[in-house]
Amino acid sequence: MLKFDEAQKIQSIRGALALRGEIEAIVDAALERGVRNLCWLGIGGTWASAQQAVCHMKERTGMETFAINAAEYAVVGDLRIGRGSFVVFSSVSGTTSEVVAAVERAKQAGAMVLGFVDDADALLARLADYCISYPGNEQLKFFMTADRFLDRAGELPEYAEMYARFDRSLPEALVSVEKAADPFAAAFAAAHKDDPLHYFVGAGTLWGATYSYAMCFWEEMHWLRSKAVHAAELFHGTLEVIGEDTPVTLFIGEDAQRPLGERAARFLAKVNRNYTIIDTKNYELPGIDTAFRGAVSHLVMRAVTGRIDVHLEALTGHDMRLRRYYRKLNY
Repeated sequence: MLKFDEAQKIQSIRGALALRGEIEAIVDAALERGVRNLCWLGIGGTWASAQQAVCHMKERTGMETFAINAAEYAVVGDLRIGRGSFVVFSSVSGTTSEVVAAVERAKQAGAMVLGFVDDADALLARLADYCISYPGNEQLKFFMTADRFLDRAGELPEYAEMYARFDRSLPEALVSVEKAADPFAAAFAAAHKDDPLHYFVGAGTLWGATYSYAMCFWEEMHWLRSKAVHAAELFHGTLEVIGEDTPVTLFIGEDAQRPLGERAARFLAKVNRNYTIIDTKNYELPGIDTAFRGAVSHLVMRAVTGRIDVHLEALTGHDMRLRRYYRKLNY
């Protein structure tokens, strides 16, 4: 398999899961100080992850939780954020200008801030009240944080059993998805590398991942034109430009919004012959109970799309690290 280091992947996920004790201690300390709402802050891909965390929580909690775009918040503000607010963000570089401005504003408003910052010496690591530095696995870190809040509120009674299963089996299970998906991913990349425009459709916890995959991966990393559409919104505009040959990929997960994806699948089957369905339910997760699969559907999706990315890069010859403008120009 191209660019596939099984041992490294397993160790990366296992290391992220091992952060749970530290995350629990931070959430518990914040709750002792008093938390009245929970804000997930991001820009671009991290805003997409923020939306996933909110979607995951709102199925289960009465707590006020919301996602905000860092650039919007930095210039407009949000009166919900103040004393008693717990703000969570993630950053690889620790220097993203919009997130720096937003975190500074949130702290000025009196919020507590948890940052997942890969570079422990970066500016954003120093600005956060609490900081955890561990590379990658952003969505897993966000979901562990969300789940601790749910656990402490008594809204996730399966918390201990679910994470015991994840600790034992999730790293190897996700690697098994990558192996199973690789032949499909190679064929998909070959079929769609020259698409003039590709529509990606998703819902639930897969919506943020769908948005991120279209924008951060196909547009930013592959320089391929794409559009992300929420499965519920497909029927309020985009459906009118879907023809027989329009390239469409529909992601279907296993959370409460699965019926939205299934409805989109029924529509595509009637009008389109160039659609692909990537249903996380079709991939085995050894050791993970069916009841817990919805909480990791987004990770299954990323395991599949990650293999597509590798094959696209090989076929097009375009290095995914290459940028025209991002961090190349002042704007």
